[in-house]
Amino acid sequence: MGRRFLTAEDVRRAPGAELLIEADTVVTPQALEIARAAGIQLRTEAGEWSSSAPERGPDAADAHELPEPEGSTGPGTTVVVTVVGRNRPGVLAEVTGALGAAGANIDNISQKMVDSFFHLVLTTTLGPEPFAELKARLECLGGEGDYVVRVMHERVFSFMHRV
Repeated sequence: MGRRFLTAEDVRRAPGAELLIEADTVVTPQALEIARAAGIQLRTEAGEWSSSAPERGPDAADAHELPEPEGSTGPGTTVVVTVVGRNRPGVLAEVTGALGAAGANIDNISQKMVDSFFHLVLTTTLGPEPFAELKARLECLGGEGDYVVRVMHERVFSFMHRV
C-alpha cells in the first residue's frame, strides 16, 4: 500500500484537539501549519508524531552533490543567458558588449518581440572570466528596470528543462 498523506482538509475535519495518525504518514506543510494554529496535536500509537527524513530530493539521506566536471566553470563552459524586458535601443549591444568584455563567445542567439517587449536567449562559451564573475557582470545590467538578465550554467538549464 502507498504512503498516506495528511492534508489541511484532514486537519480541519479533526474531531478534537488530538489527531491519531500512522507513524509513516506524510504531513503536508499546510496541514502542519493548520494543526499548530488550531492547537491540534498530531500523535501516533508510539507517542507524539515527528516528521521523518525525506526519501527523495535534496534533503534525503542518500542525496549527494553531483561532482562538477573538470572545467565546469572555466573557459569552454557553456552558459545560457536570458534577457527579458521592455525594448529600447542599445539593449542587445549592452548584453553582447558585456559578454565580449568577459571574453565569452556567443554560440547561438534567439530573440522574439511582442509589442514593445522582447525575450532574448543566448548560449555562450565562457572565456577566461570565471562563471560567478560573468553572472554578476550580466545580472546587474538593465538600468532602471528596462530588462532583467539571468545567467545559468548549461547543466542546470538542461536538468531544469528535461521531462
